[in-house]
Amino acid sequence: MTANKRHAIAGNWATLLLPIGADDDIEFAKLGEEIDILIAAGVHGIYSNGTAGEFHSQTEDEFDRIQSMLAEQCAAAGINFVIGACQPDARIMLERVRRSALLKPLAIQVILPDWWPVTDEEAIDFLKRTVDAANGIPLILYNPPHAKRVLTPEELGRICAAAPGVIGAKVADGNKQWYAEARQHLSALSIFVPGHHFATGIKEDVAAGSFSNVCCLSPRGAQMWTASMREDIDAALALERRICEFMETHIVPYRQRFGYSNAALDKLLCAIGNWGPVGTRLRWPYRSIDMSEAVRLRDIARTELSELFA
Repeated sequence: MTANKRHAIAGNWATLLLPIGADDDIEFAKLGEEIDILIAAGVHGIYSNGTAGEFHSQTEDEFDRIQSMLAEQCAAAGINFVIGACQPDARIMLERVRRSALLKPLAIQVILPDWWPVTDEEAIDFLKRTVDAANGIPLILYNPPHAKRVLTPEELGRICAAAPGVIGAKVADGNKQWYAEARQHLSALSIFVPGHHFATGIKEDVAAGSFSNVCCLSPRGAQMWTASMREDIDAALALERRICEFMETHIVPYRQRFGYSNAALDKLLCAIGNWGPVGTRLRWPYRSIDMSEAVRLRDIARTELSELFA
């Protein structure tokens, strides 16, 4: 399937996380430091404004400042970047796409309008207009498990085929049946699977890359793990099993038992990894996991997943 990809975007991508101060403001100096750290980690690219980037909690001025910082620092370093223009309101998202295109990212990520589930016709109409607004910059559709409408591989392939400027999708993967359907219907798209399933996505010949939660834990470690998938996929899969076990045992319970958001979990991973000035604080009204939990889990992570911290 990988031979049929129609766009070069691929690999291990780090998400940009917002450092939030006690006054609920974005700490832009720390954000700039974080970008530099991710560049130095050697990841294949950096993307902004996924769920972990709290796109839903930004003013338009803040959005523009974040994307300008990312574009300037990545361009200076010669590293690829993707801008997330996601916003629940389709009209605001369209304007974000137009402004993002001026910064010349490798691609722009969007979501389907998110207050009411869209029909196929509405999704296609939205994507076609968004492709036009992107002015030649390709689009990636972000369709996470918490979207109002989660597309099957067949639906995703059909809807994206109607808007040829959409060259990829960030999705949750599934079981063997899901991967079989993905190989059948998604060969024209660059598919990005969850970071902790990346080796499986490569093994199944579906994943072009990952917008990676493993990068939240250790950008350098995630990059080394990605490289190992080309050299020894069985060893990479063995590490994936331990990563998944760590997530299920130590991270997922914060969502399942205590109701914390996925963004809170990603910031917890970053604080456990302790590689940058992000912290665990989310913007109001969302609850943050206390930093003491990250400190408690640091030695556990380095023991159970030592390869990621070598």
